[in-house]
Amino acid sequence: MHFCGKENQELASLHSSLKTVLDGLKFKLIELIVSRHKGSVQIRAVIYNGFSISTDDCAKVHRAIMPRLELAFPGFEIYLEVSSPGIERLIKDGAEFAFYTGRAVRCYRTDITEWTAGILESADEKGIVIKTKEKTIRLDFEIISKAKLDSKEEV
Repeated sequence: MHFCGKENQELASLHSSLKTVLDGLKFKLIELIVSRHKGSVQIRAVIYNGFSISTDDCAKVHRAIMPRLELAFPGFEIYLEVSSPGIERLIKDGAEFAFYTGRAVRCYRTDITEWTAGILESADEKGIVIKTKEKTIRLDFEIISKAKLDSKEEV
């Protein structure tokens, strides 16, 4: 995640602080959305651990990060939602692919204007490698228009 500007630097600091807590619990922070309102702050944290996320996992993370959020937003009412990425999550940026190695994904490609589905084998700063039913292919991020986790593809 990239953060610029004063408010974004505060978000980067919060993200780093929460990441430390979640790493200790063996979870990855996939997405952090902070929305300030009059007297309150709404926070959405999407977590992942390589397996399915249970409601108990979400509750454990909620309890673990709430004290940090209360320190980060003193005097504000905090509303925190903790969730899993979902079975067909829209992957929002290239860095997010690294979390889903071994999972089924679908990518809409601009070079052939169709979807390519398969198992994500690896991801780096330039693109991904997917094993389809026929072959293993590399897709650069510049030709991926949209990508999702794929609940229909066999893992």
